[in-house]
Amino acid sequence: MSRYNIAVLVGSLRKESFNRRLATAIARLAPAEFTFKQLEIGDLPLYNQDDDAHQAAPVKRLKAEIQAANGLLFVTPEYNRSIPGVLKNAIDHASRPYGQSAFAGKSAGVIGVSVGAIGTAIAQQHLRGVLAYLDVATLGQPEAFIQAKEGLFDEAGQIGPGSREFLQKWMDRYVAWIRHHAT
Repeated sequence: MSRYNIAVLVGSLRKESFNRRLATAIARLAPAEFTFKQLEIGDLPLYNQDDDAHQAAPVKRLKAEIQAANGLLFVTPEYNRSIPGVLKNAIDHASRPYGQSAFAGKSAGVIGVSVGAIGTAIAQQHLRGVLAYLDVATLGQPEAFIQAKEGLFDEAGQIGPGSREFLQKWMDRYVAWIRHHAT
């Protein structure tokens, strides 16, 4: 049986982030041969092209973790109808300098949760555009625009019963996507 190591980029630094909770809970829906590691992005300096020749240690660590992964999972909130700056900063660092992107040829899933009725629909569409440019094969269907509401998570931090079937189907498609692109 193959093992699949998934690098998870959560676009929120907030301690009680709904998206970090979602990233943790949804990983539990994957088969045992999938392991998920949430990557640290809060310690990255602001991206500055002048630093490309001498990337900081946290940037080198991030790029190495992405390169070592069999797949990617982006779990993002929506800030002002787009992706959070901290996530864009991480993407900019890991994709630079030009021609040395850690993302090239990777496969990914995109999901997110927000208190708004449309979830993170617009942020996800912006992120998909960025990932397409970076040569990341991104799962297109099913889309998952999750609204944070009572019952999304149970007391143990698992996906609640009202959302479990939908999110299990999403995870099953994501797993199939990663397996297909990892071969």
